[in-house]
Amino acid sequence: MTWWQRGIIYQIYPRSFMDSNGDGTGDLPGIISRLDYLEWLGVDAIWISPIFPSPMADFGYDVSDYTSIDPLFGTLDDFDRLLADAHRRGLRVLLDYVPNHTSDRHPWFLESRSSRDNPRRDWYIWRDPSRGGGVPNNWLSAFGGSAWEWDAAIGQYYLHTYVKEQPDLNWTNPEVEAAMLDVLRFWFDRGVDGFRIDALRQVGKDPAFRDNPPNPDWTPDQRPYNSLLPVYSADRPENLEVVRRFREVADAYPDRVLIGELWVPIERLMVYYGVRGVHLPFNFHLITTPWKARAVSALIDQYESALPSGAWPNWVLGNHDRSRVGSRVGPARARVAAMLLLTLRGTPTLYNGDEIGMQDVSIPPDAVRDPFERNVPGRGFGRDPERTPMQWDAGPHAGFSAETPWLPIADDYRTVNVAVERADPRSMLSLHRALIGLRRATPALAVGSYRSIYTDDDLLVYEREAGAYGRREVALNLSGRPRVYRRSGAPARILISTHLDRRDERVAGALALRADEGVVLEPAR
Repeated sequence: MTWWQRGIIYQIYPRSFMDSNGDGTGDLPGIISRLDYLEWLGVDAIWISPIFPSPMADFGYDVSDYTSIDPLFGTLDDFDRLLADAHRRGLRVLLDYVPNHTSDRHPWFLESRSSRDNPRRDWYIWRDPSRGGGVPNNWLSAFGGSAWEWDAAIGQYYLHTYVKEQPDLNWTNPEVEAAMLDVLRFWFDRGVDGFRIDALRQVGKDPAFRDNPPNPDWTPDQRPYNSLLPVYSADRPENLEVVRRFREVADAYPDRVLIGELWVPIERLMVYYGVRGVHLPFNFHLITTPWKARAVSALIDQYESALPSGAWPNWVLGNHDRSRVGSRVGPARARVAAMLLLTLRGTPTLYNGDEIGMQDVSIPPDAVRDPFERNVPGRGFGRDPERTPMQWDAGPHAGFSAETPWLPIADDYRTVNVAVERADPRSMLSLHRALIGLRRATPALAVGSYRSIYTDDDLLVYEREAGAYGRREVALNLSGRPRVYRRSGAPARILISTHLDRRDERVAGALALRADEGVVLEPAR
């Protein structure tokens, strides 16, 4: 098994992780200062959201230079030191790779929009107005409004799948492909262990630029982008050829990994696997599945059944784009969700702050920073609430910064923080560390097979087995009421409960589970 199959990935949103210089924004030296914590927690790799030079129209996802570090976060020397210090602790380092678009301040785009005969004109997607004089087609921006922006100086529209400051690259141009593959090589040569590929489903476009059809299931309370089915602007067959090129580059370097951000149905997720695909197409379906035992069980079974031969699963409960799990399901159920994430078969990804039970923070209108919320105000689509600063201790600004942070600190930071929870043997943080330690020490949980045992309205029970290395049974009560699970087979003993008690308790026929409790069991000796 490779490190990325056995390991646990920890996502760092760098603006909000740790500020070292008092400007209110997290940075690379701040991350370095917290590597001891990550080593103590027990994760195997850190994935750092974009740190490249950027005007920050979309907080780093509008890249103006792919091969440097934004001064807000530090320098290339800082990055090299972070990489060396992480590797010395056995931590791998993954970066974000943003192939779909650049910043409108990128030198390539400045050249592209300078004239119609510029050599880099075709590096981006330009189209004439429609016959009626409007936008070329009905494609929508993921952040609201049309995906086309008029350039009066040139007399054409350019495509932007996200904000207008993020023009889409033209991946049918071989010069674009060559330049962007060189970006991967630059960071691989520097020692980076892999990439999470942003917005992967949008890289390829329909060559005919046909209108997207309406979504018959859309309702006005949903995101405007979802009012159309993006069959011509996303998850295109053209994507797979681009992914094959990414994989060829990665395979030239030993022990590297590519992870694709893909918000697609499970059956479509599977086509991105394989020797010509990414190693891990991100599986976000736990984020959107109702917190009901039958729904979660059905999702796991569907996903496991769909996986191609040799494909390795992965699971995600939260990230910088979606409401925190503690807010989605509540603090008590978030503990059960942690056990689910860290005992399922496949590579888990943990979002910074979820391990201490951070929740979404209400952002006052005058403190909103996210362009999505600004473009579609008052709809609750903004991502600031899940991006607030990491809560390290009960001191000023939660120990994140010596000055006022770029986003507000949660009101609960005096009790929900690393320092307090590290000293509490039954805290959310202690639970995560215990689960991570158990997973790392137990082949059945790290790499074993998955088998569903029992599901009803409240209970989800499954088995993980690794042949001669034994098996473990996981029983989760997803409800807010006590339940009894009638076990069959040999007696077992409890290894860990989400309540962090009951260790070594012997279980014969009936297993009593408290409200919102999960346990891991092993055969009794």
